Amino acid sequence: MAEHLRPGRYLLLALAILVLDQLSKAWMLWTFQPYEVVPVLPVFNLTLVFNEGAAFSFLSNAGGWQRWFFIGLTSVISLGLLLWLMRLRPGERLTGVALAMILGGALGNLVDRVRLGKVVDFLDFHWQGWHWPAFNLADSAITLGVALMFWASWKSPDMR
Repeated sequence: MAEHLRPGRYLLLALAILVLDQLSKAWMLWTFQPYEVVPVLPVFNLTLVFNEGAAFSFLSNAGGWQRWFFIGLTSVISLGLLLWLMRLRPGERLTGVALAMILGGALGNLVDRVRLGKVVDFLDFHWQGWHWPAFNLADSAITLGVALMFWASWKSPDMR
């Protein structure tokens, strides 16, 4: 019985990331006007922007079809991540955390695409007039999850 419940803690992590992502985006939508910039640090602003594409605004001006493409792609990937989580061996904790972070982030952005047709971004890092593309907590979780996957695969050949 415990063998079937094992992925539960990873699913809770994914759910926590999804909830924190959605709460942060709801706060931004409630508090900020689109494109409003609030400096926080000399290299960091909060600014409400929207992304209809993927990472770095890829396909953001594609005419609308990309919404459904990314909804479908994210749904398939999320299902694959969920199945992978369910099949983890007990010692693959680092991989489980990584997969949960990627899944939680993917679902956070999926909710935006389904609900709004675009992803809410608001974290704006910049240096000497150059701005990194704005992103959100879901994007951060995905990035950290992928980094953990690389770490896990480097640390051990069987990704423990």
